[in-house]
Amino acid sequence: MTDKPEKLLRSVKPSKVIFPIIIGVGIISYKLYNEWNGDIVNLLSFSWFMLVFILISFIMMILRDVGYMLRLRILAEKELSWRKCFNIIMLWEFASSVLPSAVGGTTVAAYFIYKEGINLGKSTSIVMATAFLDEIYFLLMFPILYVAVGSVALFAVGGNIYTDTASLFDNKYFYFAVIGYTLKFLFTLLIAYALFVSPKGIKNLLVFIFRLPILRRWKSKAESTGNDLITSSLELKKKSFKFWLKAFTATFLSWTARYWIVNFLLLALIFGLPNIDAGSILTFGEHILIFARQLVISIMLLVMPSPGGSGFAEVVFSDYLGQFIPVGFVAIMALMWRLVSYYPYLFMGVFVLPRWVKRVYSSDKPTE
Repeated sequence: MTDKPEKLLRSVKPSKVIFPIIIGVGIISYKLYNEWNGDIVNLLSFSWFMLVFILISFIMMILRDVGYMLRLRILAEKELSWRKCFNIIMLWEFASSVLPSAVGGTTVAAYFIYKEGINLGKSTSIVMATAFLDEIYFLLMFPILYVAVGSVALFAVGGNIYTDTASLFDNKYFYFAVIGYTLKFLFTLLIAYALFVSPKGIKNLLVFIFRLPILRRWKSKAESTGNDLITSSLELKKKSFKFWLKAFTATFLSWTARYWIVNFLLLALIFGLPNIDAGSILTFGEHILIFARQLVISIMLLVMPSPGGSGFAEVVFSDYLGQFIPVGFVAIMALMWRLVSYYPYLFMGVFVLPRWVKRVYSSDKPTE
């Protein structure tokens, strides 16, 4: 928060939209070129069930955003209007889409909240709380789904069936998942310790580390981050169990809705093809497995340096979920998935960001 507003906004400027689009579309175009079979694709025909399931997939994404907005309202104790929450979430998602996955939109989220009228300390505590709740969701859901579907099914990629746990070590995606989960686990421990145990201790550690000659130039920022942690801790320690339960329920709604998008897109595809028994292809257990694999994909994206995981997301989607998709439609499904869950935020950011900047800088006091 010590950076100038212009510098913060420059990191999420609309012109950066083109880079992740080029990466993602380029990968999908290459896969489409290699996979395309006109005879198979021509079998696809419109049906009302197909349209319904496509609409439901978009509804899932809307529910995700509604859950985020609801959580923001809860954490801000209703000091933010629904319109302000919408603007913040769209800008937040836009920032996540144009910044590397490991960085995400949280680096500028506190600034967006602050400019909507929430004081600096509370803005920081809200962002810290959202990060904590998101990580708790992943840390809880991954082992639950791991047990529910089994390690062999969870990491069977591209039709390769791993007959025992030991053979998982031949699977590159297993290592991505383990690294991503470990990073999330350590990050959550750090946040929990900093917010609820010893924020001053973490601040002192940061200051000590950034006294090293190679890091000394960022010492003032480390001190500022430490002060933000202390302020956030004072804000969040006094919250009730009911407060946290409501916020986590909204978090659960958001992420769970997002991970059902692919399931409904697959159903749309199935009902667009002739002579296919949807029940025999996608049982309830397979739907849960698809859901579980999407969660693992999100964990793996954490270790990718490209904006929004572009490129890697499309590749891992094809490999990781390809066995559930009819032959000839894997690349098309990857494109549909990104069109529903990723690209809309790029274009919403281009639309919302300039108007938001104009509004919040039009006067000293934020307006509705």
